[in-house]
Amino acid sequence: MKILVTGVAGFIGFHTASRLLERGDEVVGFDSVNDYYDVDIKERRLEELHSLSEKTGTPFHFIRKNLADQKAVTSCFEEHKFDRVIHLAAQAGVRYSIENPHSYVESNIIAFTNVLEACRYAKTPHLTYASTSSVYGANTNMPFSEHDGANHPLQFYAATKKANEMMAHSYSHLFSLPTTGLRFFTVYGPWGRPDMALFKFTKSMLADEPITVFNHGNHTRDFTYVADIVEGVIRASDQIAEPNADWNSDDPDPATSNAPYRLFNIGNNNPVKLSAYIEALEHALNKTAKQDLLPLQAGDVPDTYADSSELKNAVNYQPATPVKEGVANFVAWYRDYYQV
Repeated sequence: MKILVTGVAGFIGFHTASRLLERGDEVVGFDSVNDYYDVDIKERRLEELHSLSEKTGTPFHFIRKNLADQKAVTSCFEEHKFDRVIHLAAQAGVRYSIENPHSYVESNIIAFTNVLEACRYAKTPHLTYASTSSVYGANTNMPFSEHDGANHPLQFYAATKKANEMMAHSYSHLFSLPTTGLRFFTVYGPWGRPDMALFKFTKSMLADEPITVFNHGNHTRDFTYVADIVEGVIRASDQIAEPNADWNSDDPDPATSNAPYRLFNIGNNNPVKLSAYIEALEHALNKTAKQDLLPLQAGDVPDTYADSSELKNAVNYQPATPVKEGVANFVAWYRDYYQV
């Protein structure tokens, strides 16, 4: 297939494109390569993709443009006819959304509108897009299920991703555009983002500096290894969303619709305390962390826990990489990448 992967220079986009190239799919990558975090690692990811393309003989085309540029998106869809679109580009970061909300409007709302419109007119067979566990916000009913409400986001980032889900549904309903939204739960692993906890903790610990631990390390996260996320993304993308024949309009369900629209959690289904996550890192580095313990930060959710049964039922897959193994893989990559 020919597949568009947006955010291809990003953490999950890079891994997704790599897997697609390895299995023989032609990939068109779209990314502005902005400076939200270190551009060097983004450029290195792109180099890896070009090398993989040469190695496998599978074409990889890269478009260095901003998805908020409607003309650029339209031009991309005019030049290429896609069998699938996997939209992973976004302005990420919970805390940054408090400082710079306008960036989230451009990257998460305007850009997604352009992608939806392009898919509509190109009659794209299936659009798969990234959402986030952060949409559950103030929900305390654990584990989080797609069948629960997600109407009280605690940060603007989550609000924009919830908006994406509703925007996708409107296009599925109005134009019969098949869409699948994927709520990611705390993704980590090799080639990760430098602004994420595991990256920061590793850098500080190797430099013998203290790590900043919010909520005194007591909150839990459903840490999900990036390879598991990618497997779920590709399986969901391969299987085109269809209208739900069992949908009941008298009992509307946030996860389903009579339109070709789906929502899935992708999480490890095994919440781990942040303190235990740090212990796994200490074991991998063979170092004890110096911890600066602080209260829970504004906008942070105390706990996340995914019910991934809907994903398993649909595509016969559920993430399962243990945190200890995933963290060790990250540390091995980090040492090699930075030669430390």
